[in-house]
Parts: sequence; C-alpha cells; structure tokens
Amino acid sequence: MRMALYMLVMAVTTYLIRALPLAVFRGKIENRFVRSFLAYVPCACLTAMTVPAMLFATNSLISGAVGLAVAVFLAFRGKSLVFVAVGCCASVFLVEQILMLLAR
Repeated sequence: MRMALYMLVMAVTTYLIRALPLAVFRGKIENRFVRSFLAYVPCACLTAMTVPAMLFATNSLISGAVGLAVAVFLAFRGKSLVFVAVGCCASVFLVEQILMLLAR
C-alpha cells in the first residue's frame, strides 16, 4: 500500500511540473531576457546531468576527464553527435587500457 502511495505522489508531482506552466503562462512571453533564458534551460540541464556522469562513470577520474575533453573538442569542431560519442568512448577505453598497463 505504501508503494502505491509513493507512486501516486510521484505521478501527481510529475503532472504538476508539466501542466502548471501551461496553465500559468497562457500568452506568448514578450520579455527578450526571459525567452533567451528559457532557451538555454534544456542545454544547462543536460550538461548538469551529463558531465558528472562522464567523469565518475569510469574506473578513473583521469579517463573520464580525457573523455570529456575529447568530447568537448570534437563538439566544438562541429562533428556529429555519433562521431563525438564514438570518439569519447574510444578515448576513455584507450586511457583505461593505458592506466591498467601502468598499474601492473
């Protein structure tokens, strides 16, 4: 019974977070600052979730940092998302292998 209550609270909370802005902001937002701020919110949220995961999902902080640096470099060079992801994964793999060889 307690689990059902938790799920109901989570469902209501999720619904309110999505439905409340639609009910409150009916008209177009005219303020240029607010519009530009809201345009960057998805990028900021994605970055806040992705960067810690990239750094701490590996065996070593060094390999995570190298993968992050490679991803940022390739992204700024205008490469595709798939190319950036493959380059990042490959660099993490190589650094992990090098670190394992050095640890012997």
